[in-house]
Amino acid sequence: MLTTKHKPATVGEILVEDFMQPMGLTQTAVAEAMGVQRKHVNELCNDRRTVAAATALILARVFANSPDFWLNVQRRSDLWEAMHDPRERERIERAKPLGAAAPPNAPGSHPAAAISSAGDHLQPRRRMEGAHQQIHRDHPAQRPTQR
Repeated sequence: MLTTKHKPATVGEILVEDFMQPMGLTQTAVAEAMGVQRKHVNELCNDRRTVAAATALILARVFANSPDFWLNVQRRSDLWEAMHDPRERERIERAKPLGAAAPPNAPGSHPAAAISSAGDHLQPRRRMEGAHQQIHRDHPAQRPTQR
């Protein structure tokens, strides 16, 4: 859980203060490098657009860093906003952990119940292994050659 009391830097702040200003870049120059309209960059800079996966990949390529950097900046900002928005906070606090939501002694109400039921927890894996073997058996490279 995000426990900071200070609002984290937004994508726009990071983009402008840590990248564009030190490099002397305009929004137009960044937009051209990204292959997007200047409006897109303007909205990022002014925190009116969020960073999705594709935008993170583009920013990472333009600024020679990782898409995870941009997605993490966005994620931290989103989490902080959710934790400090009264409506979102109320919605979050209404949610019940599954252990508290399940009636006592209900099947599967305890995490150990999933493991202790006579090997049933292995069934999906066995099915997957069978499917995996079937795929390999059907692959042309796995078929016996005919001479």
